Amino acid sequence: MLPKFNDPHLLMTALTHRSALNEKEQSGTAASESNERLEFLGDAVIELASTVFLYQQRPSDAEGMLTTYRSALVRTESLAELAKELGLDQQMYLSKGEEAGGGRDNPSLLADLLEAVIGALYLDQGYAVVEEFLAKVLFPKFSHILSTKAYRDQKSLLQETVQAQSLPTPIYRVVKEEGPDHHKTFTVEVLINEKVWGVGTGNSKQRAQQASATMALQKLAGEDDAHSISS
Repeated sequence: MLPKFNDPHLLMTALTHRSALNEKEQSGTAASESNERLEFLGDAVIELASTVFLYQQRPSDAEGMLTTYRSALVRTESLAELAKELGLDQQMYLSKGEEAGGGRDNPSLLADLLEAVIGALYLDQGYAVVEEFLAKVLFPKFSHILSTKAYRDQKSLLQETVQAQSLPTPIYRVVKEEGPDHHKTFTVEVLINEKVWGVGTGNSKQRAQQASATMALQKLAGEDDAHSISS
């Protein structure tokens, strides 16, 4: 559960996707701007809080390892999952078109949404409250990241997995680009043996590739027949 906001309008702005501003009556938002500026702020606040957490949690690890851990903790998939756990996907203000296109399930959009809400919470109640909130809902996920080695580069892991089966190198293909130049969302497929094994979205091609590799690894881990990938 989110802390109660002193300024409800600030939360409404954080929940308002830019598409909703073009359909104010239909979307139900009363916000005068989208959540993009709050997202910018929230991204920095989450990164700072996560950095402090990891610095204190892992006193013996070098800077490079801490950076790797942080990337895994705050990557698009992790933040999108948390946004859904908090029910933000259902509170988001979207245009009809964006919603029909699967906006409430779009990992990149959901990660942006969570960042915006954190930015709004920071403005509403300050850093200490944000840090306390993230300590309850985000930082506990780090133990799972450690135990599953999810901090490792997903593209590299996928490459190792397919090589172990003497299969061709995964091919990443951009299938969609959306949004203005300063705020694009990319959708990428990963193909192995000309078959799509994962689809991912992100605000950069690299993040979308990582997301698609993560999905492919999850599918491969669930395969009963390791050789079914070649079929």
